[in-house]
Amino acid sequence: MQRTLGTCYYPEHWPEDIWQQDAARMVAAGLTWVRIGEFSWSRIEPTPGDLQWDWLDRAIDTLVSAGLKVVLGTPTATPPRWMVDRHPDMFALDQDGKPRGFGSRRHYCFSHQGYRKEARRIVTLMAERYGPGDRIAAWQTDNEYGCHDTTVSYSDAARAAFVRWLETRYGGDIGALNAAWGNVFWSMDYNRFEQIGLPNLTVTEPNPAHAQAFRRFSSDQVVSFNRDQVEILRAHSDAPIAHNYMGRVTDFDHYKVGEDLEIASWDSYPLGFLEDRVGASPEKQRRYARQGDPDFQAFHHDLYRAVGRGRWWVMEQQPGPVNWAPYNPTPLPGMVRFWTWEAFAHGAEAVCYFRWRQAPFAQEQLHAGMLRPDSAEAPAIVEARQVAEELANAGDVAPSQAPVAMIFDYDAEWAWQVQPHGQGLTYFDLVLEHYRALRRAGLSVDIVAPTQSDFSGYALILAPGLMHLTDSLRKALAKAEGQVLYGPRTGARDADFKIPTSPLPPALDGLKVVVAAVESMRPDMPLPLANADGAVTGYLETLETAAEVLVETAAGQPVAVTAANQVYCAGWLDGDGLDHLVATLCARAGLGICKMPKGVRRRQTATEEFWFNHLAEPVDTEVGTLPPAGVFRRLRKS
Repeated sequence: MQRTLGTCYYPEHWPEDIWQQDAARMVAAGLTWVRIGEFSWSRIEPTPGDLQWDWLDRAIDTLVSAGLKVVLGTPTATPPRWMVDRHPDMFALDQDGKPRGFGSRRHYCFSHQGYRKEARRIVTLMAERYGPGDRIAAWQTDNEYGCHDTTVSYSDAARAAFVRWLETRYGGDIGALNAAWGNVFWSMDYNRFEQIGLPNLTVTEPNPAHAQAFRRFSSDQVVSFNRDQVEILRAHSDAPIAHNYMGRVTDFDHYKVGEDLEIASWDSYPLGFLEDRVGASPEKQRRYARQGDPDFQAFHHDLYRAVGRGRWWVMEQQPGPVNWAPYNPTPLPGMVRFWTWEAFAHGAEAVCYFRWRQAPFAQEQLHAGMLRPDSAEAPAIVEARQVAEELANAGDVAPSQAPVAMIFDYDAEWAWQVQPHGQGLTYFDLVLEHYRALRRAGLSVDIVAPTQSDFSGYALILAPGLMHLTDSLRKALAKAEGQVLYGPRTGARDADFKIPTSPLPPALDGLKVVVAAVESMRPDMPLPLANADGAVTGYLETLETAAEVLVETAAGQPVAVTAANQVYCAGWLDGDGLDHLVATLCARAGLGICKMPKGVRRRQTATEEFWFNHLAEPVDTEVGTLPPAGVFRRLRKS
């Protein structure tokens, strides 16, 4: 696999007489790819039916003639103002019933059939014009599905579509739905599907089965919307199709969207994410303010490698300060190069910097680019040029399986959101904390989908927090030869959000353990572990089991128990506790670990080993002293 660089460009933002100069500068900087078009609908069709393709034709010709490869985005994330006049009810509504209106972007409801027809129309016109031939090297559908909380909509269109979805799911039998949801509780029974509303504006919390069904429906709407576009593009073009996902946007199933695409990509903003979604403490935010969290980007790299079934890009890489986070510092010198090599270490095919030139107008005018608004070079282009020079002397990368697999399940994320049981408890954080512990042990990780059927070759498999454990996954994990870690809350609900009662969960094959009681804990009341650093914090289950105890509290309550290669952890462990558990599991699996210095991470591929220093000061490691933002790369011994 060849590693390449690119950028995101908006020719409609700039005078046409500088397009050729921009293209030449991109090539001189070592860039291969340029993404265009994803926000251009109002320039393509300024009024209904008035199609203005000439400017886009010339922009594409200019870029391709310079030797660049074009990624063309469909423009459906930004429907023009006249579209709202035509379809005034096309907006998504938030949980309070307020419209997500015009004036920025993503102002549509995935269930609105009028808008979906308009989206198919513009994508068809674009595909017919640019699909034939080889001017377009790749496509991008829409832009950042779900960004700005725009997946879940409480509109009339969503309600009507949800009712149809439920009728299909339950075979038209309203009694089956009532029984599955337990609607006898609080007299919530329905007589017909048309009576079912959306799970918002209820006096207190809605039925969790109702809420979880609505989350699944909302995800399926995104999948369907994306599939509409993919089918149109494929009918006219052989170029691969991607979508650019976002960090910690989990309200639709990315695996299911990815099944229709050749490439998964995501938009990586390490400093912005540290401030607005990582969930780091103020002390950690200060320490990594100019570098980004040591594990958050890597986690998403590994996640989107799974979503893309091995093929993935960074479609937007932060090049400098952004405009949208609570605080927007400048990256430490060297971090743009650092983030690029980190992505390549995790298997990225391409890293594209957002954006080429900083815009002097509108919402993102404080978002840095590779160039300043006056077209002078910004620091990012200097570091990108350095990476391009390094890539010229670097070999291709062969994909390889990591020794550790970790399951990430979007359905489990929704279930924890619907029923967290304790303030601040989220599935995403539980999985991320396990991932951090693996990284602190110097291990490389493959994130896998819950549909994974074969775990051959993995020494360790982690499946924490899978609220609903499907029969197929249960059987696949039972057959795995590596150490398998479940819990907490694994298998705690069936497909319709009921607690299984015969037997009580988790009822795992080969590991006889029953969760007799559960409690969520105050954060200021951790339970120390016995004979190890660390504590249980946030959540703990009381187990009934005769299995061997691996980890217990200082009071003697079992936390992690095992039979053969199957391990169940009943509590949410803090960082030290997870380090102890990972070390124990790796010893059982015969898997060597390498304890990383604080802020340092390692990633191994089939042929290379990378070390990254995420700190703003030098760190001594076994491969030498790593400078701030330091990247060490070497070939692995055969």
